Amino acid sequence: MLRFLPLKLGRLYRCLKLLLVLGLSVILLMNTHNLFASFQKNELTDRRFINLNKCPACFGTSWCRKFMNGQVSFETWGRLRFLDVFNVKNVYFAQYGEPREGTRRVVLKRLGSNQELAEIDQKICKRATGRPRCDLIQAMYKTEFARINGDVRLLTPGVVEGWSDLVHCPSQRLLDRVVRRYAETKDSGSFLLKNLKDTERMQLLITLAFNPEPLVLQSFPSDEGWPFAKYLGACGRMVAVNYVGEELWSFYNAPWEKRVDLARQLMDIAEQLTNNDFDFALYLLDVSFDNFAVGPRDGKVIIVDAENVLVADKRQIKQDKPENYDVWYESRFEECDREACLSFSKEALCSRVTVDHNYYAVCQNLLSQYATWRGTTGGLLHDPPAHIAKDGQLEALLDECTKPKKRYGRFQAAKELREYLTRLSAAQYDK
Repeated sequence: MLRFLPLKLGRLYRCLKLLLVLGLSVILLMNTHNLFASFQKNELTDRRFINLNKCPACFGTSWCRKFMNGQVSFETWGRLRFLDVFNVKNVYFAQYGEPREGTRRVVLKRLGSNQELAEIDQKICKRATGRPRCDLIQAMYKTEFARINGDVRLLTPGVVEGWSDLVHCPSQRLLDRVVRRYAETKDSGSFLLKNLKDTERMQLLITLAFNPEPLVLQSFPSDEGWPFAKYLGACGRMVAVNYVGEELWSFYNAPWEKRVDLARQLMDIAEQLTNNDFDFALYLLDVSFDNFAVGPRDGKVIIVDAENVLVADKRQIKQDKPENYDVWYESRFEECDREACLSFSKEALCSRVTVDHNYYAVCQNLLSQYATWRGTTGGLLHDPPAHIAKDGQLEALLDECTKPKKRYGRFQAAKELREYLTRLSAAQYDK
């Protein structure tokens, strides 16, 4: 009986695989005409496909000339629209060409699922007319996105606080930075809101409210050493960012030496986002293997999904001195039956100067035995070599970083873990 069960499961797997192949074949046959049309047409030059027709209820127009000139085109599989049913996040790979620079790979994002994008339209219409459907462009001018008019000098915290994770607790210094570095205007460099055109101002605000990822990438750019993908531009509701490399998950079973180097970089990212010369703490509220990628040439780890990043201004916290602001805050470990879940208090992140959240998030969801993803457990540092496992130091540091036994134990464990991984990496290069 025990030998018969795997045999039945094997047959079932082969049957399901055959059905999947047959199903895809039928879909291909039914879409033969559309298939040929897809390869002949560059849909990224279609104003309606990229939702340019919905501006200013969009994310920008800085790359529209490139889109309309056909400089951006989907890679092979991205041209097949019937495969969009599997692309829930609306993330596409594309080629971008410049006459002098040749072509390079980029990533295109709609910044939300089709349902989420449809909900934006409905919310705008309801706020403007009370109905779920309306003339979207006219409705935009009747919403709060348009009421902040050109006479307002600054984008102030009281106006946008709580709109998204980026501005859950914004300071004036942060908002000035967001406006000054806004890339969807020709007048970038000014923190005065009145210097933006009406349409640019509405685009900035709807991005801030719906999905602030482009603003995170612009405000904390990779060119200045921040560990985020490079923002390139937008057209309608299609945003372009630099292609980094394969996602971190593809390195789950990489050689031990490679995984040690990646783990060290992840802890360095946690440290940089927590403590930096700018006194902005950037807390990662969504940490999973899908949200990081690794450069193919330099092996550098980069954050490729920055939608859920809460920014706290440490200078403002020190100035305002909320209750217990100078008491170290320890994130609380909690068992969870979901993948990549975290326990955190946004209010605490916004009101404490010293916080261990980023160390906790990286250790629990990526490195330690508690990390679960796509049916696996054990984290990036699973199955260490025998001499390291026997030593026990790595396991002890990971455990203390994830589920500390001592008060403030995670702070010390994170520091020692960074140093330990650095020594391991250096020892590997010396061989």
